[in-house]
Amino acid sequence: MKDPSEEGAVLRKELAEHPSLDEEAEKRRQYVVANRDRIRELNRLWRSEHLDRARELNRDSMRRAVARRHREAEVRALGRERAKRWRVEHPERRREYQQRWVAENREKVREYFTRYYEAHREEVNARAAARRDADPERTKQITRQWAERNKERRAELQRNRRSVPEIYQAELEANASARRLKRSLSRAGLPPKRIHVSTAAERRANEREADAYFNDPSRPEHLRQFTVFAESLTEHMLKNGDRMREFADAYVSSRARVGLPSVSVEDVVYARAVEIVAERMRRVDLLTGRDVAAAVRSTKAEALRAERQDQMDVLVKAIVVHFHQYSGRLVAKAEMENRARAHLGVPRVPAASLVVQLALQEVIERVPTSRLTQADARTAARIAGLHIMISLESRDVVDQSVHRRALS
Repeated sequence: MKDPSEEGAVLRKELAEHPSLDEEAEKRRQYVVANRDRIRELNRLWRSEHLDRARELNRDSMRRAVARRHREAEVRALGRERAKRWRVEHPERRREYQQRWVAENREKVREYFTRYYEAHREEVNARAAARRDADPERTKQITRQWAERNKERRAELQRNRRSVPEIYQAELEANASARRLKRSLSRAGLPPKRIHVSTAAERRANEREADAYFNDPSRPEHLRQFTVFAESLTEHMLKNGDRMREFADAYVSSRARVGLPSVSVEDVVYARAVEIVAERMRRVDLLTGRDVAAAVRSTKAEALRAERQDQMDVLVKAIVVHFHQYSGRLVAKAEMENRARAHLGVPRVPAASLVVQLALQEVIERVPTSRLTQADARTAARIAGLHIMISLESRDVVDQSVHRRALS
């Protein structure tokens, strides 16, 4: 039996040399189509009888196929390299060609983009948002230019939006409420409401920061360390603040004596407090400089509040004690004040309120009030007045009880 590949090669050579053999080739094709199963069986029989030769022919065919693929790959690589060099050398012509092709194939481009967008919607939106965020001024300019070019389209979109009764009514109510608030603030002499309208880029940046913050696997331990550190720092300063300031004053004075640059006493106090608290804690490896600064700010605010409360308590106590020590003089002075007011035609002031005010004026110079405001002083006077009234009522009750027992 003849080798089918050799027979096919001979047939192709004869057809090439003798074009008149086309009829015979057509007859052969018809024979192959009509006897496909018989030809397949003959090929199987030949392969079983000439296995080594079949394998050799198969190896030759595979080598030729691999060589052909290599040649084709080299040709494609050379073509890509030539095209790349041409694009680099002729950027204007390349741009003109692309623009011309896009102009001539609008439907195709729209179809390509639609198909790609449907398959990669999230990626396309993310890249577009990143471009807008990278250059917000350019984004605003493009938006303004689009609005100027498409005024009718913009008006149509606005009409469509307002065609929904619920949306239109909500917009009217919001505008009316804003106008009422503006008029109310103006009548009260207050500044208008200031609203910072965050852009889409700012909102996306905030969302990214929030995701990074809450998705951080070390965040629970970080929050625990920050909470413990802030609470420990506040507790330490409330307990040892005076002693820490004495140390800071001595340290600043010693620096001045040796000619070193001056530093803030407050900075020295909190730097030393942070060092002490950090040494006492078991873990502070996740705390950052921003965390330490936030803890220091919180401690300062709490220390200021505690100092203000202490001064308020001292002032109230001093007013009450001063009243009980000099009540007779204060009452007489208050009566003289009311007589003078009546003489001048000024309305009288209740005696109790006037006595407390006089006591406050006499005491306030002798107690620390550096953290108190005028409103705090008025609050202290009201609290002291309540204490005085309660004590006087209690004294009256006791005096009446003693008097009844004496009469009985």
